[in-house]
Amino acid sequence: MAVSDAPAHAALDAGRRPVSAWYSGRYGVSQLLGAAASLSDDLRVMRRGFRWSRPRPRSWPEASPAIPDRPSNLGWARMEPVRSLRFLIQRGLMMPFTEAMTHLQVEGGEWVEDLDRPAILAANHNSHADTPLLLHALSQRTREKTVVAAAADYWYRRPLLGRVVGLWLNTFPFSRTGGPQAVLSSSHQLLKSGWNLLLYPEGTRSSDGRIGEFKPGVGFLATETRAPVIPMHVRGSHRVMPRGQRFPLPAPVTIRIGKPLEVRRGETSRAFTTRVENAVRQLGAGSEEAAVAGSWIDKWRATAKRPR
Repeated sequence: MAVSDAPAHAALDAGRRPVSAWYSGRYGVSQLLGAAASLSDDLRVMRRGFRWSRPRPRSWPEASPAIPDRPSNLGWARMEPVRSLRFLIQRGLMMPFTEAMTHLQVEGGEWVEDLDRPAILAANHNSHADTPLLLHALSQRTREKTVVAAAADYWYRRPLLGRVVGLWLNTFPFSRTGGPQAVLSSSHQLLKSGWNLLLYPEGTRSSDGRIGEFKPGVGFLATETRAPVIPMHVRGSHRVMPRGQRFPLPAPVTIRIGKPLEVRRGETSRAFTTRVENAVRQLGAGSEEAAVAGSWIDKWRATAKRPR
């Protein structure tokens, strides 16, 4: 007599989830089609609410990448023995290389020979070669007390790169996307500590050597700190390292340095920024006006020996 296996199979199937066919109404294609229809309805409602089919309003800000975390101000780059190591790198490698590649000509070097107080050096920006060239144009005493503003969203996205430029060029992270407080955060402390600041008020490099509009940050910083601004113009560096060029090319470069500018009583930060921009443009045009390049007596006073 055969024994029925039905109870055993029933016990095994009791703990299993029933399997429905793929074409049933509860699972499978029917469920997928229902979810797609629901999603389509949601998108239709959102489209009517946000008007995706219309152009973006002019008042909307342009889309931009997220701002990276605020990096360190690289205070270690301004301490020993890093300062001595940077001196050896710049004097032994950077300056001979820039001299051989560009045969650098400097006009108005008297204005940065021996500064009696911390100053802001404002220059036009053509290429990555600008910073080594501008540092080369400074006297050794001024160069040792100068820090370079480097775009935080460009040079400090990768920590290793930020440390390299900090060691080599004595940079500090400068925010191009923040407000006035972001500009003052580290800059004011550095000026107060006796450091000169090298800034590029255009905020980005020019592709053809023409000067772009200056951002108001340099005027705001000078107005708040009362530090003098020394205009500087670099000519020819866009041929040394054009945008997208990985390695430098030989080309002549000339740097002109103008008379220091100070904020006048009642002058707004934007008005002062415009005055700095005009001075840099006039230096680039070859102006010899006393208000821009300085008179011979002004240059003599700038080079007079000062007590240490």
